[in-house]
Amino acid sequence: MPVIIDGTNGITQAGEFNSDSSFGFKNRIINGAMMIDQRATSITASGYTVDRFAYFGSQASKATIAQDTSVYPTGFNASLKVLSSSAYTVGSTEEFEIYQSIEGFNSIADLGWGTAAAKTVTLSFQVYSSLTGTFGGAIQNSGGTRSYPFTYSIPTANTWTAISITIAGDTSGTWLTTNGIGIVVYFGLGVGSTKSGTVGSWSSSYFTSATGATSVVGTNGATFYITGVQLEVGSTATSFDYRPYGTELQLCQRYYEQTSGSFANPMFTGYVVNGVTYYTGAVFVVEKRAAPTLTVTSSSANGFPATSGATGNITVRSFYEGRVCNSTLNAGWFASNFTASAEL
Repeated sequence: MPVIIDGTNGITQAGEFNSDSSFGFKNRIINGAMMIDQRATSITASGYTVDRFAYFGSQASKATIAQDTSVYPTGFNASLKVLSSSAYTVGSTEEFEIYQSIEGFNSIADLGWGTAAAKTVTLSFQVYSSLTGTFGGAIQNSGGTRSYPFTYSIPTANTWTAISITIAGDTSGTWLTTNGIGIVVYFGLGVGSTKSGTVGSWSSSYFTSATGATSVVGTNGATFYITGVQLEVGSTATSFDYRPYGTELQLCQRYYEQTSGSFANPMFTGYVVNGVTYYTGAVFVVEKRAAPTLTVTSSSANGFPATSGATGNITVRSFYEGRVCNSTLNAGWFASNFTASAEL
């Protein structure tokens, strides 16, 4: 029945009104539209592809995973593509999946998971595959001690299908509300029997998919695309939470940031004289989730520097780099770029 929004002026909304997910930033998933791709690379072994989405494979080279900007449903501009590299028989303890680990600060406190007041959530997304059948995934806590396997159906090959899965909140287990992992959302691509569980209920076992789900890596050349991933409070899937590109990029940069990689346009430069250590550094665009793992690459002129630089004072906000001039030269300059990873 209609829900009255403004009784005085008689404004109404037809259908169900999901008050928990109606006022912006309802989506706990970051980069669900697969638009942000700072690394801009494809992978065949475990690691990150588009921002915030990672791939895990028990064996390398069984699939290639990358952003795709040619196959996507109406309303989107990108998807995450999985291309199977062989017809691989997944072992009972093996797993292949894409997933996103959601920070506890962003996902858990208001859900009340682990208590009697645990709220229901809805996971929605769109998928497109050369395979048909029943596919699987799971919701899990940080320790892998609480899992909720789910299934969904792709009835027609190479056709975008909208999926909605409602999940009752977990009243047990430990769910972090810190800057650690709050919730992990898995999409199985081929998961062995010991890591696949019964659909539709919470378990104290480690599951990343559902029993009997289709294996994407089990068919050579199989394709699987996904986009529009949304996890929100409530029992109804609402429209996708489109956020401005710049906002979504900044949300991603809390976990990973990189400069251009071009020394024609470096993040910072320095100039040193013989025998003197020169210190320079950078302030991150976005404060990181935790002090990041930092990789600095530098270019030089006139043979400088002969010794590698040393980074220090790495915090969630900034770092410095020290360089020493080649002792055979009077002076030189360098230009540096970096990557900073604080992924969960």
